[in-house]
Formats: sequence, structure tokens, C-alpha cells
Amino acid sequence: MSADTIIADRAEFIDALRQLRRGRVLVRAKDTDSRCLLDGSFVYTAYQPLARYRLIDEFENPQGYPNVHYYRLSQRGREFADRACETWRRRPLLQRLAVRLTG
Repeated sequence: MSADTIIADRAEFIDALRQLRRGRVLVRAKDTDSRCLLDGSFVYTAYQPLARYRLIDEFENPQGYPNVHYYRLSQRGREFADRACETWRRRPLLQRLAVRLTG
């Protein structure tokens, strides 16, 4: 992907927003690793735009591990996720499938 790509994988991004809307937590183990875990699955590209546009906020997890970062949707992120998920649902099935296949 080119450096100026805003969202490298739109399907992964919308899936991450959907899971975060449900209260799931995004977990990032290393600052140098772009991969995160969300609801037991790897998230490869969605973290960067979520963080860049302040759609997620880090929070302190007292039951978590040291040096591991935990994120939830910010208020701004929740409003954005509501609109984005609704727009995604209104797209025709074939268009959503094409986005999943092409990123």
C-alpha cells in the first residue's frame, strides 16, 4: 500500500469498528508492531487509521498485562462508527463482497 493510503483494508476497518461498537477491546502488545488483537482475531491495518483520527482511546486495564496497550472507541469514534456501519449495511451485497475481496 502506498504511504498516502488512508485505509489500507476497508473491510477490516469496518469489521474493527463493528466489534469496537459492541464493546470489544483492541489490544496492542508492542509499540513497534502494527498488528493488534480484537476479539481474538488479528487486526493488521485498522489500528493506524483508528489511532490517527482519534477514533480510539487507550485505557488502563487493571487486569491487563504490563506494557500492553488497551483501546476502546472514543466518543468521536462511536459517532463515526455508528455512521460508517449504517452506511456499510446500506451498500448492496455485491459491492460489500467486492470490497472484502479487494481491500
